[in-house]
Amino acid sequence: MAITDEVLNELLKEYQKPEDLLGKNGLLKQLQKRLLEKAMGAELTVHLGYEKHATAGKNSGNSRNGTSPKRISGEFGNLDLAAPRDRNGSFEPQIVAKGQRRFEGFDQAIISLYSRGMTTREIEGHLLEIYGVEVSPSLVSQVTDAVVADVQAWQNRPLEEVYPIVYFDALWGKVRDNGQVAKVAVYLALGITMAGHKEVLGMWTANTEGAKFWMHVLTELKNRGVKDIFIGCVDGLKGFPEAMGVVFPLTQVQLCLVHMVRHSLSYVGWKERKAVANDLKAIYRAATEREAELALSAFEEKWGRKFPAIGKSWRAHWPELVTFMKYPAEIRKVIYTTNAIESVNRSLRKITKNRGVFPSNEALLKLYWLALERAAKKWTMPIHNWHEARNRFSLEFGDRVPQPD
Repeated sequence: MAITDEVLNELLKEYQKPEDLLGKNGLLKQLQKRLLEKAMGAELTVHLGYEKHATAGKNSGNSRNGTSPKRISGEFGNLDLAAPRDRNGSFEPQIVAKGQRRFEGFDQAIISLYSRGMTTREIEGHLLEIYGVEVSPSLVSQVTDAVVADVQAWQNRPLEEVYPIVYFDALWGKVRDNGQVAKVAVYLALGITMAGHKEVLGMWTANTEGAKFWMHVLTELKNRGVKDIFIGCVDGLKGFPEAMGVVFPLTQVQLCLVHMVRHSLSYVGWKERKAVANDLKAIYRAATEREAELALSAFEEKWGRKFPAIGKSWRAHWPELVTFMKYPAEIRKVIYTTNAIESVNRSLRKITKNRGVFPSNEALLKLYWLALERAAKKWTMPIHNWHEARNRFSLEFGDRVPQPD
């Protein structure tokens, strides 16, 4: 519906300064108020079946019954309305429903601020400063709690049958439990689809890790439709290889080399760290597993007496450290490090660093889920070099690679 210049000129004839148009009691605010009240009045006319003051309303069994005050909050601030009523109390306005206190989109604004790591107090101050709307911390919690059902639906959604790569990692949060503050691990599974896109498959909380816990996680993935994982990439999670061998016996496990190098260098002083790092590079940059093992033996001969724990650690995890060496360069590039999931974890740590202690595991997962939903909107492209890796997966895994419909 077009608004003519004549109407605009009439509205603006008293306009002298910006406050007359955009201020607290400016023209836009008055128009919103009048239009909404007019619309509700029209809805009541339809509900009653006759115009105001019309004779058709006599003895109709219902009639207008004045108005009641109603305050609506939104990004425009607070808006006080006079909502029309009927005598029978059967009128249900549609444009501003009974019980509605916030305009559509305002709750989403609160959720958006929350997903960026702002505390309820910070959101309260932000909305008051920017929009002049007072909201309580309890309202923020109420609005964000509405996504709990979405989190549960997401955690139980069906998954694809085959993921070439799934990265597993954990990050820690603080949760109040029976008056005590406890550290809780949140485990994430980040899958790479056959199309090369990232997808967080789920989140799980636990105070400890082990084969029993990972059996639960992997069994849940299987129950949700996952039939095969080619390679599982982890950061030395306790009990993971054993559990993977039971639930997905064909899956090969690759420990993150970046984390392994960091762990190794933690034993080394600053003066010798560069030299040790270069010698470790000769191991994981080797062309073949045999060449890598010779490089490890050379490393132990050179540094073994001074840093015995490094060589011992590499030997203990050797089968899972050299999984990537079975594959050509195209696949090695996407499996020898868990950087893909580490970048996700960094974004989650960023939004929780100012949050302190969460009241429950559910509150922690709620914030993580909102942050993941926001991050996933940027995952529109396949991971780097995926086309080459996809072709090599087809050659290496043969019949296990699903064929396009």
